[in-house]
Amino acid sequence: MTGEAITDLVAIAQVHNERREPVDDDWGEVASVIRLDSGRFTADALLSLDSFSHLEVVFHFHRVPPAKVQEGARHPRNNPEWPLVGIFAQRGKNRPNRIGVSRCRLVKTDGLDLHVVGLDAVDGTPVLDIKPYLREFGPREAVVQPEWADELMRRYY
Repeated sequence: MTGEAITDLVAIAQVHNERREPVDDDWGEVASVIRLDSGRFTADALLSLDSFSHLEVVFHFHRVPPAKVQEGARHPRNNPEWPLVGIFAQRGKNRPNRIGVSRCRLVKTDGLDLHVVGLDAVDGTPVLDIKPYLREFGPREAVVQPEWADELMRRYY
C-alpha cells in the first residue's frame, strides 16, 4: 500500500479570507469563512457544531507545486541557524501529500458558512475535513518541543 495513490479525497469546502500569500507569521487574528460545498451539503451538516469553541480543519496546500515537495530533511523555514530536521519533524507546507491541519476558533455558523479566526490557510484553500476540537484529544501530559520550534512559533499566531 505504500506509495499507492488515494483517489477518493474531494474538497468539502473552501476558505475565504484576505490572506492571498502563504506568509509564515501573524495568523492569530486572520478571520476566515469556510464555505461548505452547496452541491453536496445542506446546513444540517453543521447542526450543533456551534456548541464547540474550536475546530480542527484538514486542508490541502494547493499553492505548493509538486516540484517543491520535500521528502527528506531541511532547515525549518530554510533558516540555517535552526537544525536540519526531517520533513515529518516539522509542520512546513511543502509536505509529501501537501496536507495541512490547523486548529482555529469558531466564531459562528451561518447556513453553510463557518466563521473562524486563526486558521492558517490562504484564500481559496480547499478544505478536506472539519472536526470539532475536543480537549480530550489534546495531550494528557506536558508537551515537549525543541527550542527552535518555540522560536519559529513566536510570531505565528
